[in-house]
Amino acid sequence: MKEEASGRGGRAGLGGDLNSPRWLCQMCRHPFIVTGADTFAERFAAESGRSGVQAPAHGSGSVLASSRMDHSFVVLPKQGGLKPGFLPPRPRTGGLHYPTPGANPHPIVNTGDTHGGRAMDESFVVLPSAAASLYTFDPLGEAAVVHMGGMGGSNSGGQHTSNASFNATVNVLTRAFEIASSQTQVEQPLCLECMRALSEELDKQMEDVNNDIKAYHTCLDRLEKDSVEALNEEDFLKEKLKAEEDERRLEAAIRDIEQQKEETMAQIHDVELKTEDFLELEEKFWHDFNDFKLNLTVHQEDRDGILAKIEVVQSQLELLKRTNVLNDAFHIWHDGEFGTINNFRLGRLPNVPVEWDEINAAWGQACLLLHTMAQFCCLNFSYQIIPMGSYPKVADNKNTYELYGPVNLFWSSRYDKAMTFFVACLKEFAEFANAKDKEANIPPEKCFKLPYKIENDKVEELTITQSFNRQERWTKALKLTLCNLKWALYWLIGTTASQPASSSASTGISSGPSSSSSRGKVG
Repeated sequence: MKEEASGRGGRAGLGGDLNSPRWLCQMCRHPFIVTGADTFAERFAAESGRSGVQAPAHGSGSVLASSRMDHSFVVLPKQGGLKPGFLPPRPRTGGLHYPTPGANPHPIVNTGDTHGGRAMDESFVVLPSAAASLYTFDPLGEAAVVHMGGMGGSNSGGQHTSNASFNATVNVLTRAFEIASSQTQVEQPLCLECMRALSEELDKQMEDVNNDIKAYHTCLDRLEKDSVEALNEEDFLKEKLKAEEDERRLEAAIRDIEQQKEETMAQIHDVELKTEDFLELEEKFWHDFNDFKLNLTVHQEDRDGILAKIEVVQSQLELLKRTNVLNDAFHIWHDGEFGTINNFRLGRLPNVPVEWDEINAAWGQACLLLHTMAQFCCLNFSYQIIPMGSYPKVADNKNTYELYGPVNLFWSSRYDKAMTFFVACLKEFAEFANAKDKEANIPPEKCFKLPYKIENDKVEELTITQSFNRQERWTKALKLTLCNLKWALYWLIGTTASQPASSSASTGISSGPSSSSSRGKVG
């Protein structure tokens, strides 16, 4: 036998019979094939073709049929016997006598037993496969002829004889493998590579055992060579007393050690209790720590949200600080030769006769602006400005004068006095602003000053009265008056930008950046 190669096309590539028994290596599980024996079916088919006899398909003459029959029962031949050295198992009941080595090779059949009044011509015994494999049949025996199932001729007899011999060989190999497995405690069969590896392993184990045996022999020889000197009775007693004293000392040491052990165990118990307390405290600490971290995180989130809102509010506050309601509510500009406040023209020209309603509305806006600025600065003028929409008035300690028209060119004394009182109030506001700048230690050249000087009823040498005055000069004086009013408004805006309005309202206008460093006209 040899191991079947895994890459050569299987059984057909090796010429093995599909009906032949197969063995596997018990270690690597590779299959084996039987070599040196031709396929019985092929030889029988060839010889049957030459003799003109048709070979049955898996009939009584095939290897498969014989293998199945051998595993089920063994036919005892009439002539011929077992090979010397093999003893068949004894049956459970009598009736058959088996030959012994050196006796008559033919089995003795007890023909005295009858069944139903008829003698048995042949007898057989059903055996297990291991016991059946012990039997070897005579190739020329009569039982072989019976196994052929009635096929005659020399060719058929020879083929069946070869089949019986082959099956017997297979059975012997199987039995040999079983015996080898039981004796060696190693499952058989094994391939060459596995057998070699197993042999090397066994050699190694045997070498280790031999080394151990040598070591034991060496120790035994050394012990036998050492001379043993027997102690006398006195020395023996001394050694005994010494041993007893050592024993007592060791027992005392053991007692001390056990006492120390008990004390140590008690200390360990106390330490374990303290450790449990510490663990509980630690767990409580970490719970408190987690709660604190959670609260801190929530607080930080709230703080961040508040800070973000503060930033937004501060940015809005800065925007509102830069925005002045007076500047937005009272827009002073110019339209050609006219000064305007909220797009209302103030003045008249011969070629542009502005309606008195528009002029009255312009004077009403101017009076309202100057009155609001005075209230914001807590300033009291020498004259009282009464803003009443398009019908403003200015009063002194005795009378009230109308600052609205229409009036004619020759009879407008009350109207002229109202305009004169208005520019006088504007001059007082300029003086108040200049004084505040000086209190703030602002250099004199940077203190507030009106861009156009006001003297009595004149603005930059232009009279503001209408009586006996040309309309062009009167309109120019009104334009310069609005320019002075705008500069006063800018001073107030610059001052309130650096100080809250509540503080300004309670203590008066504080110092701030003056807008009088540059002079210009309206627009």
